[in-house]
Amino acid sequence: MENLDSFSTDYLFYQSRKQMPFIERAQGVYIWDHTGKKYLDGSSGAVNCNIGHGNNRVANRLAEQARKAVFAYRTQFENEPAHRYAAELVTYLAPHLQRVFFVSSGSEAVESAIKLCRQYFFNRGQKSRHQFISRTPSYHGSTLGALALTSYSPLEIPFRPMMKAYPKIPAPYCYRCQYHKKTKCNLECAWALERAIVEQGPESIAGFIAEPIGGASTGAVVPPRDYFGVIEHICKKYGIFLILDEVMTGFGRTGKLFAYEHWDVDADIVVMSKGITAGYYPLGAIAARTEYVDEMMDNGGFSHGHTLAGNPMGCAVGLEVLNVITENRLSENAAAMGKLLKAGLERLKKRFQFIGQVRGQGLLTAIELVQERKTREPFPAEQNIHFLLTDEAYDEGLIIYPRRPINGLKGDHVLVAPPLISTRKEIKELLALLERALERTEAKLPATTLGS
Repeated sequence: MENLDSFSTDYLFYQSRKQMPFIERAQGVYIWDHTGKKYLDGSSGAVNCNIGHGNNRVANRLAEQARKAVFAYRTQFENEPAHRYAAELVTYLAPHLQRVFFVSSGSEAVESAIKLCRQYFFNRGQKSRHQFISRTPSYHGSTLGALALTSYSPLEIPFRPMMKAYPKIPAPYCYRCQYHKKTKCNLECAWALERAIVEQGPESIAGFIAEPIGGASTGAVVPPRDYFGVIEHICKKYGIFLILDEVMTGFGRTGKLFAYEHWDVDADIVVMSKGITAGYYPLGAIAARTEYVDEMMDNGGFSHGHTLAGNPMGCAVGLEVLNVITENRLSENAAAMGKLLKAGLERLKKRFQFIGQVRGQGLLTAIELVQERKTREPFPAEQNIHFLLTDEAYDEGLIIYPRRPINGLKGDHVLVAPPLISTRKEIKELLALLERALERTEAKLPATTLGS
């Protein structure tokens, strides 16, 4: 790498002043920094590098498309990669999801989904249907429309005066049930949707959006088996859209190509990004019911768009990534390696008393860290144990993904979500690195805060 002293790093900014090492190269599940240090990517970047790093097949497809056409504007030209990818993608989706709209990110995809939903009702004369219900905690994106659906306080607080205050219901976060249920919960968190609809007025509700399995905001929370059956029933009863946010869970991450397949959820719109191109190019998408899109097109079209909507580069890469996932049976590998990973995390839980819960599905797993296991008492927020563990893991050469599960304000969890290409040997290595990081973290915990 070029001498890093030859240019200034003072001009670029992100979320904080913390500086990380420069990346030199990446291959498979590993990343090397500019000093030569090797890391195991235990979070698939931002849980998006599903097929791992340095895939030559995808790199070659990207280069091939770059030589043909990098960009085409959708009002001036059709492009073959977009049409080919849409036609291939719908063969893997539920049969009623036959219309695809491509964007460049998950936030854009969520915005597109709620705007499609709103316009459908507007065109049908149901102009009062403008509200969307989501869950708390949740994460649906950082643009203002998607952020209004999100419930993760550190990301919202400065911008709340700028956003519409949409109603929220509790996420199915059983470990910290908002109804304080231990057993026989009767799925109150699901039936809360009906209560919210009635309270707001059914005539004002356009849709409900949820992650099939929790992402960063809750840490891989898997809902109870019958949860989505209740949700689907309520949405149909009141004629509102059921929107599933598969940005993090899609494209094999949970052991199925899409997480809704675990429960055969009958969604009206599915939102996709992250694994759709596995980090090789920006892309997102929504898939919707044909009749909804036809209704809109027959009434003047979709009042929405982006410069890079249906970009040929993104779609060419997306199609190649889909082929890599399906031809190499990476969903099935995620299911198998996920069982191995989860069993290893459970073994670590037996050793480390500050692991309160292990949860997840496939290669989307998490451990929640607690001060007192029996009472589930979180560590004091100021101790930032999720960051402590993440930093210790980083020093060991393992990358994991830290967040706070109690609406972003307290609690500690880390996502453990390696690429879907992970082998048994690499899962074993990941667990060994994590164990050493947990040992280092345990040694730094204040003795007065760690219960039995």
